[in-house]
Amino acid sequence: MAQEIERKFLVKRDGTFRDEASSSSVIAQGYMDVNGATVRIRLRDDKAYLTIKSPSRDGGLSRYEFEREIPVDDAREMLKLCHGGLVEKVRYLVPCGGHTFEVDEFKGANEGLLLAEVELSDADEAYTKPDWLGPEVTGDRHFYNKGLLKNPYPLWKHLVPKEYQ
Repeated sequence: MAQEIERKFLVKRDGTFRDEASSSSVIAQGYMDVNGATVRIRLRDDKAYLTIKSPSRDGGLSRYEFEREIPVDDAREMLKLCHGGLVEKVRYLVPCGGHTFEVDEFKGANEGLLLAEVELSDADEAYTKPDWLGPEVTGDRHFYNKGLLKNPYPLWKHLVPKEYQ
């Protein structure tokens, strides 16, 4: 399994990240209950993926990840087995410096939440912070996609700084 190292941030509500995006895609994903790991089924435009992630041992910064593309029809059937509904979002890919930020604009039950992630090759890797990037929320379970199913954003958005709500 590959090691995934990523940092997660709130995004300014002004939408300027969209002007810098190189592409966008529509994502719907669900989660299966598995003890000790996260199992995600994702539909992304016309493709589908099965992902298994280990728990993080360093405050949410890194964890092991296994991901494989699977047939779309299989993913649709597997999503029926997921508990708690789906996380729906539009993902924008935004190049900045030598990295690409993935900015998620959540829809449905989590409408209004904007998050960005950047993947790194190691925890200390430097990266350029774009102007639209807000406070870091890496490791905050409120912002885990799986957690958003059980505890949707509107229930706790008052905890987020006003300019990011």
